Amino acid sequence: MVDTAVLVAKTRDGMGSVECRRLRRRGETPGIVYGHKKATVAIAVSSEQLSTLLHSGQRLVQCEIDGTVETTMFREVQWDTFAIEIQHFDLVRIDADERVTIHVPIRLRGTAPGDLAGGRLVQPIHELTVDCLAAQMPESIDVKISELEIGQSINVGDLELPSGVNCDLPPETTVVQIIEVIEEEEETDEAGLGPVEPEVIGQKADADEAE
Repeated sequence: MVDTAVLVAKTRDGMGSVECRRLRRRGETPGIVYGHKKATVAIAVSSEQLSTLLHSGQRLVQCEIDGTVETTMFREVQWDTFAIEIQHFDLVRIDADERVTIHVPIRLRGTAPGDLAGGRLVQPIHELTVDCLAAQMPESIDVKISELEIGQSINVGDLELPSGVNCDLPPETTVVQIIEVIEEEEETDEAGLGPVEPEVIGQKADADEAE
């Protein structure tokens, strides 16, 4: 489960793209906090702290705004064109005991014997949409593939989800599988005796005249 981190923020009065660029130049990132029938608050946080939290997989954060702490969750994060710098972010207020729907990445653990034996590992889905308590949000869903042979698969119904975490996908949905790789044989002539010599035009007629 994801530990709750603290994100220190301050309210900001200035709005618009000019103000946002000014904040970024001094190492801060603009954002907003909303939800739970409270007013939306425009905030600014340290870009370094925000980046560290997001890259660590943090979803649930205790947002401290001018000394007041609220439990929040990242709802949307906007990156620049090169996905390097965070341009803006949204936090939604939540109750740690309420249920939320989130996207959780799937992480494959181990090495599949079938992959080493010449098969091909195929992973149709890379994240799951799950329903759980906000305080119990998993950082990822780990899938052990250390016993997966050629022709075998792991489906949603085989996953060991944390207690209280539910997934609505059908149990037979394939998460990862090892398929057999079939090499195409070189084409030969129909009789299997090698290439056929091309017929020379006029050859039969010349033979008839000789007779």
